[in-house]
Parts: sequence; structure tokens; C-alpha cells
Amino acid sequence: MRLRVEFTTEPFDLEEAPAHAVAAREVMRSAQLDAVDVGPFGNTAEGESAAVLDAVGALLRDALGAGATRVSLQVNVIGEDTP
Repeated sequence: MRLRVEFTTEPFDLEEAPAHAVAAREVMRSAQLDAVDVGPFGNTAEGESAAVLDAVGALLRDALGAGATRVSLQVNVIGEDTP
């Protein structure tokens, strides 16, 4: 099964990426995922379910440990028939 995760961390800082946002993005970039797209207001990553779920756990630990006060995420099953 393939999964797509979309996530944001807060609080926001429009001047520079906060430590918790950098930590979350590094987790996703270093995970064994097929596609990672990071942006100032949202991030997505795709991959096999085990890799995505492992990365989500690490993302939560690292982002909260780096000062995030909120982590919003959505996980979707994707496949041939899923947009």
C-alpha cells in the first residue's frame, strides 16, 4: 500500500523556518520515501506505507522536540485509482 502524508508544524514564522519546521523536513528528506515536496505553508511526502508511517513517527518526535506547539497531518491511501 502506498501513502501520502501532508503536514504542517506551528508556530509559523514568515521570516525564517523555525527549528521544528526544519527538523520535520529533514526527517522526511532523509526517509526512504519516493516523493517529498516542502513549502512554506505545507509539505507532502509519498511512499510505501511502512516507510511513511516510520517517518511520521519520527516527524512527530523531532518536531515536538524542536519546539512545535502543533503538528497537523493528514495521511491518505493512494493508488492507481486515487488522484
